[in-house]
Amino acid sequence: MNKEKLFLLDAYALIFRGYYAFIKNPRINSKGLDTSAVLGFTNSLFDLINKEKPKYIAVAFDKGGSKNRRMLFSEYKANRKETPEAIKISVPIIQNLLKSLNIPILELEGYEADDIIGTIAKQAEKESFQVFMVTPDKDFAQLVSKNIFMYKPSRLGNGIEIWGIDEVKKKFEVDDPLQVIDYLGMMGDSSDNIPGLPGVGDKTAKKFISTYGNIENLLKNTGQLKGKLKERIENNKHLGILSKKLATIQLDVPVKFNSNDCIFGELNDKSVLKIFEELEFNRLIETYKKKFSNSQLKENNDKDIRNIDLFNQVSEINEDSEYATIETKPHLYQLVSSYFELELLMQLLESQDSVCFDTETTSLNEMEAELIGISFSWKYKTGYFVLIPNDLEGKNLFIETLKRFFENDNIEKIGQNIKYDFKVLKKYGIELKGKLFDTMLAHYLINPDARHNLETLSKNYLGYKMIP
Repeated sequence: MNKEKLFLLDAYALIFRGYYAFIKNPRINSKGLDTSAVLGFTNSLFDLINKEKPKYIAVAFDKGGSKNRRMLFSEYKANRKETPEAIKISVPIIQNLLKSLNIPILELEGYEADDIIGTIAKQAEKESFQVFMVTPDKDFAQLVSKNIFMYKPSRLGNGIEIWGIDEVKKKFEVDDPLQVIDYLGMMGDSSDNIPGLPGVGDKTAKKFISTYGNIENLLKNTGQLKGKLKERIENNKHLGILSKKLATIQLDVPVKFNSNDCIFGELNDKSVLKIFEELEFNRLIETYKKKFSNSQLKENNDKDIRNIDLFNQVSEINEDSEYATIETKPHLYQLVSSYFELELLMQLLESQDSVCFDTETTSLNEMEAELIGISFSWKYKTGYFVLIPNDLEGKNLFIETLKRFFENDNIEKIGQNIKYDFKVLKKYGIELKGKLFDTMLAHYLINPDARHNLETLSKNYLGYKMIP
């Protein structure tokens, strides 16, 4: 018999993640309201509803922070910067949205969302539920069991990650998820001002757990350590014990799991749309009406909902395919193979403020690569491919002509892994000048752990499968 699934969302972790995803390009509406946090959270929530179609769901919020941890350590989280005003404003909006979506809210004065989720998860497990803790926060790994999982939402190039016991063991190099508490206690956490053991980082913590099993056993055997690390740990044993207590998620919060209280109820379409209209989430309004309203949820119960990315762009996916392709998407791609055509293109190129380009070569090694052609685009669904002639005279003529564009300081050049193109063009005597924007580097800065290749970015942001 299949177990019922319960999804517990860590509200603030998702809200902060949504806000900082837009930190370079905040979503400000016409009223001057920064809607980044609401948009990021809503997209994560809708993505979950789309993929999992949950029957049981709840969202946990912090309320007043952890009273118990502050009693243990008055400096707990004392180093945190003031919460951005945009996030403070967003929280009541998000809670109103959740109420309109009929999604239960869990919060209790003096307790963190981690502790509420931990307590509910363990109670639900005893009632034969499979529990999915929806959060990017690694601290939750300590709670993972046979029927409790971490559900790390998709973000940009990353897909969804679900951590069970095996994944936690591999990630933290432990024998039991409970040892994650010892790992966190040894390392500490600067964001929460948990001190940890001085001089102990990721590698050392994993080594100690492999050797000693837990922090208490380590502290009993400091005589086996050497040098300054031994001295530091022996002088700060109390910090290790304190840090482990601070890192431990409480499982005794005075809340009671009732499955009926966590049922995903009927949506209040009118209220949801009113919130979106006030926030000026025009694309979400369109998507919600088509895919998430009460009538559409029933109609599309067995269909996939279009992907919504963190930039509020809805993929225009063909009904018969997960991704659009060159065969299903209208486009205007033109080949430029004569010098006359190149001069016409140059007139267009040199009148632009910003242009995307990509070199086509014979090798991934820029030192060996021969230039075959260069593609350009600055307009939606429109592109040009310049075919470089094979003969030396024609090739030199094309290169000299294209120099006018590439060496123009006033035109921004956009590319994927521009460093490669820079080196290839330099071989042909072309200096890449002006403002440069590299989509691969930009994606790395936003999400360093994700895949950054063009195929992945195209699928995730454009819903488009590139030509193989």
